[in-house]
Amino acid sequence: MYFQGLNNCFHVNPLPSDVLIIMASLLCTLQDHRDDVNCCALSDRFLASCSGDKTVRVYSLEDFREVQFSPLRAHACGVHCCSFSSCGRYLASCSTDALTFVWSTSTGAAVAALEHPARAPVRVCAFSPDARFLLSGASDGTLAVWDVTSKTLQRCAKVSEGSVLACCFSPCGQMFITGSSQGELHLWTLSLNTLHTEREAHHLGVTCCHFCPQMSIDGQTVKFRLASGGQDNRLKIWIVSQHATAGYEMMLLYTLSAQSAPVLCCAFSFDGQLLISGSVDKTVTVYDANNGELLHTLTQHERYVTACAFSPCALMFASASMDKTVNIWRIGDGNAEPSEPLKTTVQESVGLCSRVLRKIKDLRSSLMDSDVPKHFLCPITRELMKDPVIAADGFCYEREAIESWINTPNHSSPWTKLPLKNTILTSNRSLKTAIQCWKSSH
Repeated sequence: MYFQGLNNCFHVNPLPSDVLIIMASLLCTLQDHRDDVNCCALSDRFLASCSGDKTVRVYSLEDFREVQFSPLRAHACGVHCCSFSSCGRYLASCSTDALTFVWSTSTGAAVAALEHPARAPVRVCAFSPDARFLLSGASDGTLAVWDVTSKTLQRCAKVSEGSVLACCFSPCGQMFITGSSQGELHLWTLSLNTLHTEREAHHLGVTCCHFCPQMSIDGQTVKFRLASGGQDNRLKIWIVSQHATAGYEMMLLYTLSAQSAPVLCCAFSFDGQLLISGSVDKTVTVYDANNGELLHTLTQHERYVTACAFSPCALMFASASMDKTVNIWRIGDGNAEPSEPLKTTVQESVGLCSRVLRKIKDLRSSLMDSDVPKHFLCPITRELMKDPVIAADGFCYEREAIESWINTPNHSSPWTKLPLKNTILTSNRSLKTAIQCWKSSH
């Protein structure tokens, strides 16, 4: 395994002491694939990448070295996509060979080989938050829903006249989105009933989509943020609203045009504060997801950036490229000597976002010695959650802990310290199931 280490690649000009800047530093570059790297994924312990060389490679996040069972070589054709389950037990990969493999991350063994109906090339795959279901989208416009436990096909339907190039579950696990080469976004139930259709989401085709892990509650409305990228060189942020009585709707919040060529990939950070995207123009962009403001443009890749993914529990992300490499980046508010200005003015919201991220980073660091996935721990008690709930700030807490917090005179968010809009708590059933799944395997 070959990798190059670089530190503090991007810095900023000095700013007033009360304004903090989010930094992106390149930790290392992985160069083991022999063809285009088509996708990358991160769990709390591993990084996976897949390639046109027919392999899936798995690395430890402790030292960025390949694990003993890597590479995985079951596919007969180029591998288009890979995805971890939230509990970290499984890794899925899909290929032109019409197969979607489910791998054990403990042994590297293939626990399932799922053949797409009509043997259509599979372009994308994604687990549900509770790891019960797996989506696979194909070039013939069909989408398959698989039961992971029984390894059986639950449903399959034609969902587009073009290729299905993107799919992602909502954080609640009750619905998912698909994007196609026809340019539309479709919102579905698990039974493949249509909830909403955005016909012209991206001119010339949708290439990627990703739900923000956090959601918010406003009265009787649950709101999700969704990012999508397309052949129109645009990255868009949408608000998907689920009303108690009025159903579903999608509203365009931001259209981001920092990249000069088709946007091929996008991903939110685990806390919903940052959004990254990769493009045919060879760049990776980093945005403040709250206001759509560009924070970084990273130019280390030499060819198209095909994939990007955040860690589910740390301030780290990866980007993959047709230059056969995977770059691993760290987010922080470094104090090294400045070299390249990102912005000459920074709004107060960016500073606040940085302070929140630094607090999260400190908390995560204190838990690094634990084998428990970090997002399974309550931010208040720092213990494994039994009854996780989502508060008005969009973060998950142990029900008893957040109820006690809310009952104090200070009705503020434990994370952001900002006032909570309301005291409504929503059960996170998908996270609860993922925790129970993890406990049973340990």
